[in-house]
Formats: sequence, structure tokens, C-alpha cells
Amino acid sequence: MRIRVLAFAHLRELLGVAERTLDLPGGASVDDAWSALAREHPRFDRERRSTRVARNGQLVAFAEGLADGDELALLPPVGGG
Repeated sequence: MRIRVLAFAHLRELLGVAERTLDLPGGASVDDAWSALAREHPRFDRERRSTRVARNGQLVAFAEGLADGDELALLPPVGGG
């Protein structure tokens, strides 16, 4: 299956792109997508605990399954006041 990955702020910097496609086997989860990205960019994996993910606009857990054509947004923590 092919999914679209969107990365924001420093996650974009770690991946070197704001958007990319990722090919994964059928039945893959958000965790599988994260692991695939972390294999390519080892420093990226350190951000997992503080990153939220949205599948097709809805926040989901890393265990959430993916489907062909999904959009996965990687959302770093946001500061403000």
C-alpha cells in the first residue's frame, strides 16, 4: 500500500522533506510507518514520544491500522502562550 506522509516543523527538518510517499505492506500500522521512516533517519526515532499522529485528519494511536491512500500527518509538540 502507498500512504502520503506530511511532516511539520522540526520533524520536517529531520526527514529533509515536508511531504513524501511511503510504500508499506498491507495491514501496516502507524507504528510500521514510523519505523520505516526511522530506519532511513535514525535521529527521527527520538521524537516518537512527543509526536502525535493524525490519519486522514483524525488523531490516532501508533497501533492504528493504515489503508492504501491514507494521509499520515506527523505533529510535533506545539508551544505557545
